[in-house]
Formats: sequence, C-alpha cells, structure tokens
Amino acid sequence: MRFLPVFLLIITIVSCSKKETQTTTLIQIPVVEVKKDSISLEREFVGQVYGQKDIPIRARVSGFLDGIHFKEGFPVKKDQLLYTIDSQPFKESVVAAESDLAAANTRLVKARNDLERIKPLADMNAVSKKDLDAAIASRDAAEASLKAAKAQVNMQEINLGYTSIKSPIDGIIGKTNVKEGEYIGNAPGSINLNTVSRIDTIHVEFFLTENDYLQIMGHLEKNRGDESPRKKVPLKLVLADGSVFPYQGMVKFINRQVDASTGAILVQAAFPNPEEVIRPGQFAKVRATVASINDALLVPQRAVSEMQGRFSVWKVNENNQVEQQQIEILSQYHDYYIVKSGLKAGDKIVLEGIQKVSNDVKIDPILTDFNSQVTKN
Repeated sequence: MRFLPVFLLIITIVSCSKKETQTTTLIQIPVVEVKKDSISLEREFVGQVYGQKDIPIRARVSGFLDGIHFKEGFPVKKDQLLYTIDSQPFKESVVAAESDLAAANTRLVKARNDLERIKPLADMNAVSKKDLDAAIASRDAAEASLKAAKAQVNMQEINLGYTSIKSPIDGIIGKTNVKEGEYIGNAPGSINLNTVSRIDTIHVEFFLTENDYLQIMGHLEKNRGDESPRKKVPLKLVLADGSVFPYQGMVKFINRQVDASTGAILVQAAFPNPEEVIRPGQFAKVRATVASINDALLVPQRAVSEMQGRFSVWKVNENNQVEQQQIEILSQYHDYYIVKSGLKAGDKIVLEGIQKVSNDVKIDPILTDFNSQVTKN
C-alpha cells in the first residue's frame, strides 16, 4: 500500500503532461491570401443560331415532282438544279400561247391591210369617215391583241422555266420536305421544299434586358475612343458542351426598340464560321463583357459563408488567431467573389475547414494557392 501514493502521483504527472501537449498542438488550416487582380466581368445570354442567309426553297408553279437533283446536307452552288416539276402541261401551255400569238399577228396584218386600202378611198371621199375610223380602231385593237399574246407567251415560258427549281445562292442544303411523285403547289400556305443556308458566317440572335443593354453600352462608351461602340462589341460564343468557339463575333444589328411586353431588346451578332462547324438552329450562349475592374479584391467563393444575405469570412490575424469578418460582395466572378469592403490585399482568410474554427481560436495557418476550377477563355 505504501507504493499507491507514488503510483497515483505518476499517473497525475503523465495526465497533466498529455493535457499540456494537447493544448499546445495547433490545428493546421489551409488559408489563402487576398489578392488584387484586373478583371473583366462577363455575362452570358442564350441565343439561337441562324445562317448568314437562310433561303427557303418554294415552288412557283403547281405540279407533280419529277426529280430531286442534290444530296441532302451537302453544299450546292448558285443556279444548281435542285428539283424538277413535270413540265409537259407547261410546254402545252406555251404551244397554245404561241398559237394565240400567231392568230393575233394574222389579225394585225389583216387590219393593217384593210386600213391601207380604205385610207386612199377616204381621201377621195369614196368611203365615209366612219369607215376610216373603224379601220383605224381595228388596227389599234389588233396591235394591242398582239402585245397581249406576246405577254402570254412570255408568261407561259416563265412558268415553264419555274418547273426547274435552282439554288438561289451558294450554301448548304438541308433535308428535302417532299419526295418524287408528290404534288406540290405554289399557294401561300404550301410547304417549303427545302432551305439553303450560307454558313461561312453565322448570325446569333439573343435578347438583352434594358439594364444589361445600358450596362454594356455604358462600359463600351468608356472604352470606345472616337468610334461607335455598337460595331465594336467583342463577343464570345459558348457552345452546348461548354467549349468556347475560337472565333470572336461582333454586334451586327440592335433592334430599334425595346419590346414593351418583355422589357428586352433583340440583338444580332455575326461570327466567322470558316469550318462551318456551327449550324443553323443550334442554341448557344453569347458571352459579353459588361464591365472592367482594375485592382479587384478576389476571394474564393468556398471561403465565404452566407447567412440571411450577409457574407463573412474567417480572417487570420498576425497572431494566427481567427476572427469572423463581415464583408460586402460586389459581384461574382467565376468561382470567386469580388469584395467591395471588409478586406484588403494581403489579408489571410481560411480556405478550408471553416467548421473547425471559431472566434479567437489560434491555428497553424498553411498558406495555399487557390486553383480556380473555371477555365478563363
């Protein structure tokens, strides 16, 4: 029993030693340094792609489709034959019109001959003035009839020409909407046969709200120099897979007015498309710079806590103690926040493990570089 007090004393010393060791061991926490950077704030707007020219192919006369003379989805040249309509009825119409033209010409010859015979007789008063006037009227009517007959022949020849439907431009032709043997018409509501698109340059149409429009125009006004800002808006095209199209675009057209029902204004941008990768009908996002900020204070979004619209970070002071710091956010930028107030360049804030810290807790800060997960294109 005499050894019991000594044993208890040893246990107490060891226990106190462990507690002292635990209290002197600091938690290692990754921290980042607040830095300044010059950035451009960008916004994305959903747009739809159109060809530089999208020309619908329609029949200008009615009839049965005789032939299709192209490969769907392939390039076509201007004036290349695309469709043929049964031309036999139109050839017959030309023959009938030419027959009417010949009859009209015969009537004119007769009327002129009659006038030539009557006119000398009228000069000798051998026939009445009434007969002379009738002969002159017959000649004039025959001349008018001949002109009408010629016009009819021209019209029927034009209609015959319309049985061969040709491409109006160089471009890419789509899938045909009709098949050989179908009856096609030229009524206003008749179906388009196809569409030919020129896509070496593509147009993207999108809408801006009034605020976005004014913000973009204001930014460009500050940086435009002496040139009109509307023609100098550099735009990027973000495709459906998230990749950025390698060619920049420019604003081509801004609508004259804001749509009163939606509060938005239509904008059309043109993008070079030399490889013809982008096709009409695609949806894409147009990315535009709305503001430039010099010396912006950036903090990673993952280092910021938000509670009821108020933002805060865990700031590490010069004694390696953490304290909660309220900050004011100006805007988002990729996976950063732009800080308006509450921090300055060089401050260190907790990046990870914010659930492990509290006010006045001393830590072992591990200075870390934050690697953004957003590709800056």
